[in-house]
Amino acid sequence: MSHTPTPQLPATDHEAAAVPERSPDDDNRADDTAAVDGGDTSEEPRADGKAEPVDEKAALTAEPVETKTSAPKTTEVKTAGTKTSDTDDKGTAVSREPSTGVTDEADVAAAKETDASTTQQQTAADGGTPEESSTPEKTSAPEQTGTPAQSAEPPTPHSWRERRPGLARALAWTVTGLALVLVLFALIVPNDITKFEPARFVRIPAEGILGAGLLLLLPPRTRKLMAAALGAGLGLLTIVKLLDMGFYWTLDRPFDLVLDWILLDDAQSFVKDLAGESGALAATIGLIVLVAAFVVLLVLSVLRLTRLMVSNRHTTGRTLLVLGTAWITCSTLTLEFSGVPVASHSAATLVENRVEAVSSGLRDGKAFQKQADDDAFADVPPDQLLTGLRGKDVLITFIESYGRSAIDDPQMGEPLSQTLEQKTKELTDAGYASRSGWLRSPITGAGSWLGHSTFLSGLWIKNQQRYRNLVSGDRLTLTEAFRRTGAWRTVGIVPGTQMAWPEGKYFGLDHIYDSDELGYKGPKFSWSTMPDQYTLKAFEELEHGKKDRKPMMAEIILTSSHNPWAPIPRTIPEDQVGDGSVYHSLQKKEGKNPTEVWKDPLNVRDEYRKSIEYSVTSLVDYVAKYGSKDTVLVFLGDHQPNKTVTGENPNYDVPISIVAQDPKVLDKISDWGWTDGLKPGDNAPEWRMDKFRDRFMTAFGPQGGGTTS
Repeated sequence: MSHTPTPQLPATDHEAAAVPERSPDDDNRADDTAAVDGGDTSEEPRADGKAEPVDEKAALTAEPVETKTSAPKTTEVKTAGTKTSDTDDKGTAVSREPSTGVTDEADVAAAKETDASTTQQQTAADGGTPEESSTPEKTSAPEQTGTPAQSAEPPTPHSWRERRPGLARALAWTVTGLALVLVLFALIVPNDITKFEPARFVRIPAEGILGAGLLLLLPPRTRKLMAAALGAGLGLLTIVKLLDMGFYWTLDRPFDLVLDWILLDDAQSFVKDLAGESGALAATIGLIVLVAAFVVLLVLSVLRLTRLMVSNRHTTGRTLLVLGTAWITCSTLTLEFSGVPVASHSAATLVENRVEAVSSGLRDGKAFQKQADDDAFADVPPDQLLTGLRGKDVLITFIESYGRSAIDDPQMGEPLSQTLEQKTKELTDAGYASRSGWLRSPITGAGSWLGHSTFLSGLWIKNQQRYRNLVSGDRLTLTEAFRRTGAWRTVGIVPGTQMAWPEGKYFGLDHIYDSDELGYKGPKFSWSTMPDQYTLKAFEELEHGKKDRKPMMAEIILTSSHNPWAPIPRTIPEDQVGDGSVYHSLQKKEGKNPTEVWKDPLNVRDEYRKSIEYSVTSLVDYVAKYGSKDTVLVFLGDHQPNKTVTGENPNYDVPISIVAQDPKVLDKISDWGWTDGLKPGDNAPEWRMDKFRDRFMTAFGPQGGGTTS
């Protein structure tokens, strides 16, 4: 048995631990065992089946130690610098390079490969697998000088992504897909709900191509900031589109970024009427959270897509090149799919239109002021104003949402036409005559005060900015013209006003009766604070029925036909109206739930028609009972109802009627071409609403009597 110094190798997968130094007795016992096993001197495993750990660094740098070999392997020992000859199992001499006592990494790797090959051959010869061999070659280990090395076992997965990598990858791709869909939706979704059609969602958005290309070109820090900014801008743009959808549906126009925020109060009131105060509060909070979440989601989506594009820069570049070429081709050839252009730039167009709208709004202020200053009646002496109506009680009455659709629509028009014919006959029986025509309102769906101010001022009040400019100026209104003469007491009956209304002074009203002053003790009927029948009864008691009063001009606004048109009051005997308390039991017994009504557009249209019939009936019944030979009634609608009732592309026309007993009154408008009765004919003239003031003041002025201006 010879003792040959050999370099210490690090433990392989099959040599999990170094063997401590052994005594000569131990060596003798090992030799005996090796002889029985065929000459292989191997280490017996520990009782627990685990090998002792070894410090690989210490093994590489340790001094050579002697290794005892079994008898079959004879080794010739030579001094350093000479070759050492070993014999293999068959007795063949094997020459080796001399050991210098120091090993490099290449030697260690070669030794590992040799040892692994030997182990595999030994295991194969035994009929087992490499994993089954657990008796590595016995070597002497150096003294332990460092921390034992960790065993090469795979790390235990701690997160669910490590435990289920397939699911993690699928989820990541799903989130990325949703981010892409959300961004594309924000870019190409139309801002009008009536234009929702599949073809609009298969377009190529130019803004997406340009935005992606820009993000690829920017440096990392700037790219991240730009991606966040683009995501936030896209989120805000989508919110504007959603606002446009609501405004197109109710007002048939887009949302005005400067002037229309005040209208959101009306929207909240509408929700309150449908769902109650708590429901409206919950809806408001939910909407705010939804808006914030939508912006955040778009920011995160753009950031995620940006990281994906940067990590696949070459693929992204080629994809953008293909999409850009396709967009240019489709745009040049004006290719369409189901009538919709494939090449889309709708988001950029929307931004451009809004910038232009804001700029036009600023310019419109100056143009409007110029129009307001051009007033043919501004310098007319008071004693020459409205001379043809002196001594008359003039009642200018607006019926909420009374539009042309109520008359022209086949479903609503036939029953309403019967009501108008019946009420015309009742007026005729009471000694009245009537004429009717059409006016074109500046608004539709909502914004009643814009229609009122257009009718009274003779200016086209189409937005809130014009309204503010109007009431802050000195333009002569029709109601102010009555007050200026000193021949009439002017009052306003405005049950829909539930807070201070300082603009009332501008309109020349001596006294304004709002919802509080009218003394109503009954329930609200959705938006309407009180039934029209009660409103007119209160007007009679508070103003019109007083004895020894001077002639009166009253602006009366009837609200029972305001949306959501449920519940609707019904006409009851006048002696039962009282202070309105009776309506508590009537509403509970007969009123319909607006939430249920609005589930079916046909029901909405039917309830709308009934509300118009109720308002017209209440007004005509009042005039027939309390009017006189000196009564002149002018009543009209302020705007059309929303698209749920009118359908797509409604006109802006509203009916207007003038009722009087004195034939001289109607003689002064004989050349207007209006239709006899309360129902305007299809061939009746259609005027812009802002033209009525001048025509009316001219007809009933000193030069009146059939002359129009």
